[in-house]
Amino acid sequence: MTVRTITAAVDLVAESNLPPDARAVAILVPGSGPVDRHGDARRLPLGIQRQLAEGLAVHGIGSVRWDKRGVGESAGDFLSTGFHDLVDDALAVVDDAAALGLPLVVIGHSEGSAIAARLLAERPALVRGAVLLSPYARSGLEVLRWQSRALGDDLPAGIRFVLRLMRTDLERQTEKTRQRLLATNGDVKRIGGARMNARWFREFMAYDPSADLAGAPQPVLSVAAAFDLQSPPDDAARIAELRAAPTRTVTLSALSHIMRTQPSPTLRAYRADVRRPIDERIVPLIAQWMNTLLDD
Repeated sequence: MTVRTITAAVDLVAESNLPPDARAVAILVPGSGPVDRHGDARRLPLGIQRQLAEGLAVHGIGSVRWDKRGVGESAGDFLSTGFHDLVDDALAVVDDAAALGLPLVVIGHSEGSAIAARLLAERPALVRGAVLLSPYARSGLEVLRWQSRALGDDLPAGIRFVLRLMRTDLERQTEKTRQRLLATNGDVKRIGGARMNARWFREFMAYDPSADLAGAPQPVLSVAAAFDLQSPPDDAARIAELRAAPTRTVTLSALSHIMRTQPSPTLRAYRADVRRPIDERIVPLIAQWMNTLLDD
């Protein structure tokens, strides 16, 4: 493994894993939040990108992953970073990885799947295809609204009872917050005592990856998690419906948004779930699809 700095709008610290027999390089784009190149947040060590890199290397597939702006060893300020800044950073990583002389495939998880859609559109000559893990095919605003409905059902029964007693509509309250963020024009907004990345929210809510995915000519593997409460599982199939280019859709049973299996869908088990590795079906599925893509 090699750690180096990639110069974008800020200096990004990236880690590449290139096995001697590498046939291709995967650009590993993480989900939302302040996560480092391993896929870890400070209070939730998901490790998704690290485990993907290690697993794919066994199959002869190299990878590049990086610390987001203001996270880990990368420069910049995470709270003032917008969604389009994250796209620009991923584009810089693609351009840098092109010098390796190997086919490039983007693998994006959650928000990273939307960034992958932009990479397909912006770098059609460099990116051979994309793997979308827990993807969505609607605007970020609609994703957040869907999350509010899904997560309302995940609340403990006692909390739902208290909310009813207090006549508190969770979906209405979260919509008020979204509208306050949409009305901002700065980078950071304090809401409810917490400083929020207002620019990221505005740009995330406005962007719909559907058009980029529909127009991209490269092959796509769209992988849904059946127990996903953060990205609509049905959107993986919607991606296949709106695309003319080759698209394979797979829904993995009993899988959560963070790529672990669960007996029933809930966010409350995340802290325990991250102690286990990502589901064993994921890496072989990606490797098989990539090998087929490279053989065509």
